[in-house]
Amino acid sequence: MAQEEYLQLKLKTCLRSDNIQLWKAPYTTENNEAGQQAIKELAEKYAPSLNLNATEVESALEAVRALTVKRGKANETYKTEGVATLEISLPKKYKQGSQRHYLETKLDITSNQLIVMISEQFGVGPNMKLILSGRTVGAGKTLQEQGVKHNSKIMVLSLKESEEDKQKMAGEEKQYQNKNETITRTQKGFEILSERDGSMDPDTTPFLEITDQKGNPIKIPPAERKALILAMGLHEKGRALLKKKDYETSLCLLLQADEQFSKCGSQLLNTVDNYAVLQLDIVWCYRALENLDYLENAKERLQKAESCFLKCYGEEQTRLLQIKGNSGREEVLFLRLYLLQGFLFFLRGEEQLAAEKVVKVEGLYRQLCVDPEQMTQLLALGYTEQEARLGLRACQGNFNEAANHISQRREEKAEMKRKEREKRRKRMDDINTLREMGYSERDAARALHDAEGNLDRAFQILLGNYCLVETRSNDTESSGTDSSNREVMINQLVFLGFDRDSAAAALGLAGGNVQLAAQLLVYHKGNLPPDILSPSPRSSSSEEPSTSSNSAGSPINAGDEQMDLDLVNEVLGDIPNHEEDYLDLNLEEESEVIAKLKSYLETKHQPPC
Repeated sequence: MAQEEYLQLKLKTCLRSDNIQLWKAPYTTENNEAGQQAIKELAEKYAPSLNLNATEVESALEAVRALTVKRGKANETYKTEGVATLEISLPKKYKQGSQRHYLETKLDITSNQLIVMISEQFGVGPNMKLILSGRTVGAGKTLQEQGVKHNSKIMVLSLKESEEDKQKMAGEEKQYQNKNETITRTQKGFEILSERDGSMDPDTTPFLEITDQKGNPIKIPPAERKALILAMGLHEKGRALLKKKDYETSLCLLLQADEQFSKCGSQLLNTVDNYAVLQLDIVWCYRALENLDYLENAKERLQKAESCFLKCYGEEQTRLLQIKGNSGREEVLFLRLYLLQGFLFFLRGEEQLAAEKVVKVEGLYRQLCVDPEQMTQLLALGYTEQEARLGLRACQGNFNEAANHISQRREEKAEMKRKEREKRRKRMDDINTLREMGYSERDAARALHDAEGNLDRAFQILLGNYCLVETRSNDTESSGTDSSNREVMINQLVFLGFDRDSAAAALGLAGGNVQLAAQLLVYHKGNLPPDILSPSPRSSSSEEPSTSSNSAGSPINAGDEQMDLDLVNEVLGDIPNHEEDYLDLNLEEESEVIAKLKSYLETKHQPPC
């Protein structure tokens, strides 16, 4: 972060406070030249409070004045010619000191055309993402359609690896060399997972289930569930990249996650802390990328995070204490929240408020730093480093309580796994029961899912689904019985009180399965509907999608199936095994930022970059 840029930001705060307009007299003449005497006097006024000499302040004031005059000219051009001026915030390696970069363009061009213009004018590689007001500018639509206006600020994230990075990856597959493809593959992988509802065997078709703190599934409308899975998945991948300090690629994924979270209802977002944590992660990326242009967006996101934490955890974290029994682990989130708030206060020239936040942060930091000796002792007991750190924080550093806490958490997880195994065993037993009645495994699994695991309701669903009955009949009729056995089974159905013609028709529909035929007749009270007896032919294009493994329709492309499997396994690898991984911060990076912020608060004139 350039000191000149930071100083200009501080001066703008002072100018707004004093209601001074540098583009007007006496600071700017009729010829748009600097009113040197007025600028000099203003610099002498502000220099003491900024702890700088008047010459430095005068130079910065002139830069601000020239910028406002330039903007005035751009406004006139936009009014008369419709050509907008965009401020382009380039990646750090493409910046030239504190110089600002502008691009003139019509707003009816697409984002792809804008990318070409940025690449040609500033030398940035074409593999980039554009960010406007904290959201990704999509491809295909015009700038105007996506809310880009005259004087908008566009952040450019360059996603192409350096030559050094490429050399390190020379032995890997080419498709993995591009960060942009990483984003695309991540999004596709989680899109596949978001479409899965758990009706298939989770061992062969993994899916993501949204649960509460106790592992109980949360019922969410399908559209919100899909958006939430996408949001949480993209967030996890973004966090994985954040740990590797790949801030640009991480920010792209985090902003996409934010867009998906926006599709969820506010009631849902206020019951989980994922949305608040996402806001912190986005602002952490802003800080790491040293982008001062996003101060307002950062402020807004931190306010959202604080509000969400309040609604999710309750006043004084009372709701959190009721659910978990302690709040020690979540304190790391508040440490990062207060640290980022202090960072913003300082950049806005509010040093007193920044200093107050630093005091709170240092208190939390001391509280969260774990004793290395206790960590070693817990590791010797067979616990992981992550378990040890989270356990000590949860129990405020009490060794015995931490050991008990970790042991209890392990027992709870083991019990959850046992219940899950039992749930899967019962599911397979119920599927086999339905298969014995003549239905395919996939149809049985789908019906059980729709019936929320209730076997009787699943059977009623299957009986009422003519398409599945017909499909099953077609699947099994090749293994039909000889005429004598068929006559015996018809007589059995007649003996039960059913009409002979209806019995024969039901037996045909059931593919020779007398038990299924009887159930079919009972379900329809002995009179099979005409649409079952004389079904209209189904076309493969309009067919109700059947999950039957032998149903008619287009064959599954083995290559596409393998690609989906690869994508799913790839993104599942980014989901941490520990459900509280997001709370396991080692505080090394936070410690560095705290030290820098304290240092710059003492000097009051350099930015905490």
